[in-house]
Amino acid sequence: MGYMVDGVYHIGEDVTKTLPNGEWERSRSTVRHWIGKGDFPAEAGRYHLFVAWNCPWAHRALLTRAIKGLDEITVSYARPNRDDQGWVFDKEGEFSDPLLGVRAVHEVYSADPMQYTGRLTVPVLWDKVQGRMVSNESADIVRMLNAAFDGPDLYPAAHQAQIDEWNTLIYETVNNGVYRAGFASAQEPYEKAAHQVFETLDKIDAHLGKHAFLCGDTFTEADLRLFPTLARFDVAYHYAFRCNLRMLSDYAHLWPYSKRIYAMPGVAETVRFDIYKRGYFSASEKRNPLGIIPIGPTVDWG
Repeated sequence: MGYMVDGVYHIGEDVTKTLPNGEWERSRSTVRHWIGKGDFPAEAGRYHLFVAWNCPWAHRALLTRAIKGLDEITVSYARPNRDDQGWVFDKEGEFSDPLLGVRAVHEVYSADPMQYTGRLTVPVLWDKVQGRMVSNESADIVRMLNAAFDGPDLYPAAHQAQIDEWNTLIYETVNNGVYRAGFASAQEPYEKAAHQVFETLDKIDAHLGKHAFLCGDTFTEADLRLFPTLARFDVAYHYAFRCNLRMLSDYAHLWPYSKRIYAMPGVAETVRFDIYKRGYFSASEKRNPLGIIPIGPTVDWG
């Protein structure tokens, strides 16, 4: 891993926090410009995404691009596993960077004149005209791409309050909840976080017994933000993060709902189960010191 101070990359622990009680806390994204405001007009072909297949936050951006049909937004995919340079790229092939030709995501951050300080995260939305980062906050990227470009409206006015309510619950207890469980360094905060994950999944499953999507019959941003966690659940979080009370495929309504989203046009192309396993079971002193990748489970998403 690593971090950046005043535009200079440093190898070492990043600025993510483990609190004294053993709870894990995610640091906040800080590059938060907006397409359609100031120096960033909504122009086709102007923007580029730097992502990693493993990252569920980057998956949000890829889903938005796919569902909105924004093929004009080009993409660079980092290698599945990080090293002491963080997220890195090959010289050529599917894990290379065709835009800037960089070898690591920290070089993207250092190419911006802002002299960045903080964690080096993906996704990064890049303005090809100005040579600047627009945003490294996935929630903002989802919403600005939805508002700035044509395609299905993921944040319709009639459902905005409900979407925001679901987003808050799902982020705290599911999207980030699996990480709070997986990265906890003491028993009590692990159990608290893991139980919250399943309390919310149980609530969603009951809700989906009466509704096609989280906001009735309409696929919205709330569904989009939930899906990356669901896609990784059985192949990664269940085992690697000890969120193992139930598997996603055990749920009567949540599992068919997940497969229905997976079958939507373009969604399957944003999912890489093989890479999820390689990433989440990579060598880790705390979680998987031998770096052995399990052969299962076999889950039928078809």
